[in-house]
Formats: sequence, C-alpha cells, structure tokens
Amino acid sequence: MPDNNDDKDFNLKHELIHVNHAAVAPWPIQTKIAVQAFAVENSEQGSVNYPDWMAHETRLRELLQKLIHADSVEEIALLKSTSEALSVVAYGIDWQPGDSVVTAAEEFPSNRLLWQSLQQFGVDVRLVDYLPEDDAEQCIIDACDDTTRLISISAVQYASGRRIDLVKIGEFCDQQNILFCVDAIQQLGALCFDVNEVKADFVAADGHKWLLGAEGLALFYCRKKHLQSLKLSQYGWHMVENMHDFAASDWTPARSARRFECGSPNMLGIMALEASLKLIHSVGMENIEDKVLDNTRFLYQQFSSMANIELLSSAQAKQQSGIIVVRHKHKSNDELYEYLKQHHVLCAPRGGGIRFSPHYYTPRHKLEQLVSLLDF
Repeated sequence: MPDNNDDKDFNLKHELIHVNHAAVAPWPIQTKIAVQAFAVENSEQGSVNYPDWMAHETRLRELLQKLIHADSVEEIALLKSTSEALSVVAYGIDWQPGDSVVTAAEEFPSNRLLWQSLQQFGVDVRLVDYLPEDDAEQCIIDACDDTTRLISISAVQYASGRRIDLVKIGEFCDQQNILFCVDAIQQLGALCFDVNEVKADFVAADGHKWLLGAEGLALFYCRKKHLQSLKLSQYGWHMVENMHDFAASDWTPARSARRFECGSPNMLGIMALEASLKLIHSVGMENIEDKVLDNTRFLYQQFSSMANIELLSSAQAKQQSGIIVVRHKHKSNDELYEYLKQHHVLCAPRGGGIRFSPHYYTPRHKLEQLVSLLDF
C-alpha cells in the first residue's frame, strides 16, 4: 500500500520513526490545539466558561459510547486509569471465600496484580499459562469451574500482540453466568470493538495509547444491569445524583456510571481525548482497523523474509493486532533497542524481543526505513 496523507493530522519530527502506540501515543495536531486553547482560556478567564467545559465532558461520554457501541451513555464513566477502572470492578464485587477469578499469566500488571490482591479475602486467582500455539481462549475457559465468578482478559496482549477471541469467551461467560471483564487498552482506537457483540460486563481502557489522548483519563464501561450491584469504595461530590446541591445532607449515588467518579473531572484530559476521538471518528474505526492491520501484515511479511530476524508474534491473521514483536538473532534485545533509539526509532522492549506498534497514519516509508534498519 503506497503512502497516504493520513499523517497530515500529526506533526512528528521528520527523523522520528514512531512505532510505539502500544505505550504512549503522540497527540494529533487538533488535540494539541484543543489543549493549547484550553490553557489560554483558563489562564486568561479562569473558570468563567465552566458550563461549556461540562459540555465537552458530555460530548466525550457520547463519543466513547459510540466507539464501543454501548447501549447508553449512562454506562460510561471517566476514571483516572485502566488500573483504577479494573479496581472498581475487583473491589466492587461481593466476593466469598472459595470464589475464583480466571485471567492470563501474560497479562500486564494492571490486569493481574489487583486480582491477586483478592487472595487476602480467600479468592482463588487462576493465572492461565498457555503457549503461542495453544488455543488461548479454550485454555481460559477450561480453567473455570462452578466457583468462577469472573474472567478478566486483555483484548490484545501487550507483550505479544496476540488478539484474543473475545466473542468466544463472552459467549461462554454468558452461558455460565460468569462476569466478563475486558482490558481493552490495546484495542480501542486500533481495532473495532462492540461491547454487546463480545458480551462484556465491564471494559477498561486508558486514553493515551491507540486513542491518541493524554495520560490520566480512562474509559470505564459498566453494563447497566451491574451499576447498582458493584459496591462503592470511593466517595466524593461528583458521584452523587444531585452533585451540584453541595449543601444537601441527604444524598444518593448517581444512577449512572458517574457513581464511580468520586472527584472533580480531569478537564484537561477531557479536552485532549475529546479532540482525539473526534479525529478517530472522522477517519472511521473500520478504516483505521484496515490500515493498522495492513501495517502489521507489511511488517510481518518483510521480517519473515529476513534471515536475521525471529518473529515472536502470531502469524495467524485472527490473532494479529497493531503490535508485532521481533528478536534479532545476532544482537541482544538491549543492544538492538539501543541501536534503534540511536536511529530515532521509538519502540519498546517487550515480550522477549522488541515491540513495534505503528498506527493507522504511520507512513509506509517510515516502516520501510524500520525494516532497513533491522537488516544487518
């Protein structure tokens, strides 16, 4: 596929090869402009326009609802991070000794440590280990029994780029009355996602990776039927139904997912993520997914023909994502990583190799430069 002009919305330095969206993404130009405008407005006028700021917050919820195809904006909460969102779930369920949680051993700590912390309450936390050639979904399912209350899995594994068949797991959970929690941070903004198709009860995802937003703001989706059943562990003015009645002595938690937002909203992060999501929706998630996967296929084809490169990511199309991990046969990962940094490649050492994660807008000639750099 020849270069297109998708990168017109970004102003990365010419010499930089940015293939690290699975870590922290650069902001689009319109996001930078939105943040600059907000900073100028705040510095010159203070909070005069706070009602307008709240309108941005409302629009962001609507954009997130559209992104994941949620039934209602009331199912969308804005939290600080994926970790906080997952913790809302982990500490919102009324666990009983002997209950079990099933997740993958290869999960990022955000989706592993908090479940392990439940062991203090007698919860059996099952970390499922599987080989690259295994049916990961079936391994997860086989680890469940009649004690299993919840399965938590990443839509795309951060270290290998393996895309999980969420529909298969979601259908199993639905049939067995098991809660289904998805860490979607490595999918949202890169690959299409439909919360109803995968039958997820809870979804968490920071906005600073494929969604091209700022750190410090995350999506939390809670299916409507669970809003009242999750116990609350954080309290503050913003999570009550009548949040502007500051003098009220009686209060109730909000009926919507705002009940999980205890304090003041991250307005700066809201301005940034709203602008980035407007761009994503204007390009279209179907188009973005096609371009992301085309970049992955291109890199896979190029690397697979190089005698000095070992591919660590899956060759199966259904398991591929925006992440591809490789290892050099004659250089250590540390040596290769330092070499790439010296040549202005922004990537990450992950999964026993070096992880590359280009986005939809990444120019093809930048990927060709990357391939050439590894051909030694």
